[in-house]
Amino acid sequence: QVPLVESGGGLVQAGGPLRLSCAASERTFAIGAMAWFRQVPGRDREFVAAITRGGTGTNYADSVKGRFTTSRDNARNTMYLQMNSLKPEDTGVYYCASRRVNGASMEKSEYDYWGQGTQVTVSS
Repeated sequence: QVPLVESGGGLVQAGGPLRLSCAASERTFAIGAMAWFRQVPGRDREFVAAITRGGTGTNYADSVKGRFTTSRDNARNTMYLQMNSLKPEDTGVYYCASRRVNGASMEKSEYDYWGQGTQVTVSS
């Protein structure tokens, strides 16, 4: 069973909103913090946002603070990323990740499970 599956990506105009979802298996979702990362060709995968197991603690990259909000619905085993005021530089493949422990880490090496990614393209 695939542990994490992202959805909601697509093409959007600059300034518009988009909402990503990450559906997790019950085992994957229950174990710890989760996060969003993004990657463009030729660059390292970069941190976007993270959320603790209970959803009360969050962490954001400076580039998305005030525009993106991550949340999770533990009853549905799903994490969300609401992206507003999108910019062309937000374009990339967005990945969700989970880790075995709590703590909204910004380090990709600390996450144990990864989804396949969903493409987000912001046109200017």
